[in-house]
Order: sequence, then structure tokens, then C-alpha cells
Amino acid sequence: MQMSDQKEIAAPPAVVYAALLNPEVLKACVPGAEYVTGSVDEGFEAKVTQKVGPVKASFKGQVTLSDLVENEKLTISGEGKGGAAGFAKGGAVVGLAASGTGTLLSYEVEAKVGGKLAQLGSRIIDGFAKKMADQFFVNLQTHLAPEAPEEAGSEESGSEEAHGAAEKKGWFKKITGGS
Repeated sequence: MQMSDQKEIAAPPAVVYAALLNPEVLKACVPGAEYVTGSVDEGFEAKVTQKVGPVKASFKGQVTLSDLVENEKLTISGEGKGGAAGFAKGGAVVGLAASGTGTLLSYEVEAKVGGKLAQLGSRIIDGFAKKMADQFFVNLQTHLAPEAPEEAGSEESGSEEAHGAAEKKGWFKKITGGS
């Protein structure tokens, strides 16, 4: 599976870069993360539980970071084993560039899955991967800048939907200890 995209994050590149190297921030942002421990130098260990189609699994894995260019770029490589559900391994090249509203984060991912997960088919796996990536970036944005300018504009509109979204984000911030 290959996937690439760009996301606008309402925070400066230095803040986004530091967040991507912080195990506590990663635990708060990776959907289904039960723990993320370790360091940039020695790598990270993580446990993530997710349901992909009919298969629910807990993946334990190792993640290493390389090609670190402070506030500009990093490469993530990892491998996780989910018992009978199978395995996942791959990597991502992440780029950061200053933009008018914060940071333009771009990424290119290449991953492989095996076991029961591979039997689900590429359409399900690709859709799941896109959903996980999108949720990660929503969580990262909420963690770094919970009062993003576009959200403040929606809240001022007075719509109940915008107000409900603000309450949900406040709830997420409380449980993750975000500031």
C-alpha cells in the first residue's frame, strides 16, 4: 500500500516537529494507542488496538526515526505484530514547511500487511489507513492548537454543530492533558 497527502497544521514547524518526537503526544494522537514509550535515539515501542473490517487486533511494534532534519524532515520506519491477525510494516517520509497559517506537513507512506489483514483486500486496508491518518492529524491539530482560527470562526456562527464540536474537543483535551 502506498499513500501520500498534505495537511495544514496551525502551529509552527518547530512545535510540530517536537510533537512528532514526543511519545506522550504520539500516544494522545495515534488512534487506539494504549502506550508509546522510548526515545528518538533508541526508538519507540507501542501497542495499538484497532478493528479493521471484521478483524480486531492489538499490535505491538517497534518504531525508529531516521534522516532527522530539525523542523524540516524525518523518516519513520516500523513493524507491528498482531498475533493471528497478522503483521504490518512500513515507513513514512514526513516533510514540514512553514506556511501562512502554521505548517504544511506532507507525508509519503509505504506499508505491507500480512495474515488475516491481507485477506481483507486492498480496498478495505487502504480505506482504513486513510481513516487512521486523517484521525491522527485531527488529533495532532487538536493537541497542538485546540483553538484553531477556522474553528473559532465556526463557533462564532452560533451553530449547534460547531458548539458540539467545541465541546468534544474540550473533552479530548481534558483526557489527554493538552494545554
